[in-house]
Amino acid sequence: MVRANGAVSLRELARVVQTSEVTVRRDVRALEAEGLLDRRHGGAVLPGGFTRESGFPQKSHLATAEKTAIADVAASLVDEGEAIVVGAGTTTQELARRLARVPGLTVVTNSLLVAQALAHANRVEVVMTGGTLRGSNYALVGSGAEQSLQGLRVSRAFLSGSGLTAERGLSTSNMLSASVDRALVQAAAEVVVLADHTKLGTDTMFQTVPTDVITRLVTDEPPPHDERAATELQALADQGVQIAVAGAGAPTHGGEQQHPPSGGRPRRDLPLPGQRGRMPGGQFRGGPGGPGGSPLTSEVLAPERPARVADMRRR
Repeated sequence: MVRANGAVSLRELARVVQTSEVTVRRDVRALEAEGLLDRRHGGAVLPGGFTRESGFPQKSHLATAEKTAIADVAASLVDEGEAIVVGAGTTTQELARRLARVPGLTVVTNSLLVAQALAHANRVEVVMTGGTLRGSNYALVGSGAEQSLQGLRVSRAFLSGSGLTAERGLSTSNMLSASVDRALVQAAAEVVVLADHTKLGTDTMFQTVPTDVITRLVTDEPPPHDERAATELQALADQGVQIAVAGAGAPTHGGEQQHPPSGGRPRRDLPLPGQRGRMPGGQFRGGPGGPGGSPLTSEVLAPERPARVADMRRR
């Protein structure tokens, strides 16, 4: 199936062979050890190391439920009348479909798929970058795209990628895509990363956004057996990244609970290893000093970091 399609999801494999995803995951791990395939994004792809990147048709069928839940939460962060940038990717495409209902919004993007999702939104203005079309993900890249972003200033950037670690931050397998994503980051006051749990702990070739520049991560709840994703979430929280978990309890602000957007799944607390410190309003801050084993709620507040963001832009 991997040879025929380039990639396959664990859910689809489990359905075809009529067994559990746990069993499939174990078998995929064994096949990876033999060099027959690589585990990626909730599924498996043909082997190729850091440089291989699945095309859009393959990515669009992986972790679809998780991407939908993440998009629901991310859309709830956007207010009427905002100006934002949205990068390329299947998760950001899901976000764009929900942004079509936000009046007065201005969306700057290098993604044809994001623009298409917003093309018929009456009260959303879409601004596209220039650049050269990269067919594998329907994104505009190159110097033309980067130059069109110079001098731009928006409130938030929503980005996806191929991998996310606490050590290197967000990364991708393609140099041109990484360069444009860095230009999108420089235009934004805040950076929101959209990454499902299968990307947590995955490191790819080109760094897009270092961890200390990521304002917030929107992800889904890792399965109980996925210790790598849970550990990576803890490490990201300890470095000050605000974490919103789709499928966990709705975050609270000052004791007031936020309701999930229409069609979104309810969110509940995500238990992670390590010590936590309780904050007002039922939130927890990453880092040592709290009672051991406390849960990480769906949102972990971090200190403001405008100086570091500004420093990155100067560099």
